[in-house]
Amino acid sequence: MTMPAMCRGTGKTGMMWILGFILLLIKLVLVLAVLLGMAAALVLVERKLLGRFQIRYGPNRVGPFGLLQPVADGIKMLLKEDIVPASADRVIFMLAPAAVAMTSLLIFAVVPFAEDLTVRGRRIPMVIADLNVGLLFVLAMSSISIYGIALGGWASNSKYSLLGGIRGAAQLISYELSMGLSLVPIVMVSQSFSLVDIVNAQANYPFILVQPVAFLIFLVCSMAEANRLPFDLPEAENELIAGYHMEYSGMRFALYFVGEYVNMVVIGSLLAVFFLGGWRGPFLPPIVWFLLKVMIVPFFLIWSRASLPRFRYDQLMHLGWKVLLPLSLLNIVVTGAVILVTGR
Repeated sequence: MTMPAMCRGTGKTGMMWILGFILLLIKLVLVLAVLLGMAAALVLVERKLLGRFQIRYGPNRVGPFGLLQPVADGIKMLLKEDIVPASADRVIFMLAPAAVAMTSLLIFAVVPFAEDLTVRGRRIPMVIADLNVGLLFVLAMSSISIYGIALGGWASNSKYSLLGGIRGAAQLISYELSMGLSLVPIVMVSQSFSLVDIVNAQANYPFILVQPVAFLIFLVCSMAEANRLPFDLPEAENELIAGYHMEYSGMRFALYFVGEYVNMVVIGSLLAVFFLGGWRGPFLPPIVWFLLKVMIVPFFLIWSRASLPRFRYDQLMHLGWKVLLPLSLLNIVVTGAVILVTGR
């Protein structure tokens, strides 16, 4: 190849790389904005729905119908004094909330939210990063969030915060195991760890039809991972005065708060991808189908919070270790037997 041809090839490759990087940044900004916007909206939706469940109005003072309440909450968090206890481990105390919020956001990096677009002959994947080990990435990121809860409780140097952090770590570890095992049949059926491949494998039918047990196990474990009722033992106000984040205020408390609501959206996204066919559906655009499937889960979690009492801690551990774990292992064996017999 002559030198001018080599230069032209190098220049074309560089332009393609720059264009790809710009598209990646655009997707990152859009996904981050949508996630944070949905988390803020869910705060209002939950307070409104809980008000209706309890025969009261909910927020209705800030803006028309109380629609600006999330904005008021954000301003309050920004202006509230950020207090660090004198006896706390300052560095870990300040970093722990970020671990919870960031891991929830990072999980969405491998979630495909629509089918690929083609613009002027260029294919644009509707996922930030299509990893061939995307499912393992999801499990790894959800495991890291344990550190944010445990270290936040420990670094506060408060017995109530410490107890909440220990409870949270024990709960997340217990249910993380069953949640991971519930996805093994999905990998066996789809024959891939990529979330894009898992969605594509549901072209004919969603996996909830052939893996209802895995769906229920994953749903219950996800509720425990998100510390939602009836699994909110790490935040039991009547025992722990809000638990692991008791000593936090201002924006650091807001990070824990935002992480919980982003986690609700992420759980809905994962359930949609693993069991509900992802973006697939008739008539409506793929992104609309995806959002509809995603929002089913937060509404279910809010409904559960309004309806169910909190578990005792022994009941929590009994369900995780003596019910969900054996059931997930049995489901793997049954799925393997069916695949062996049917050949698919």
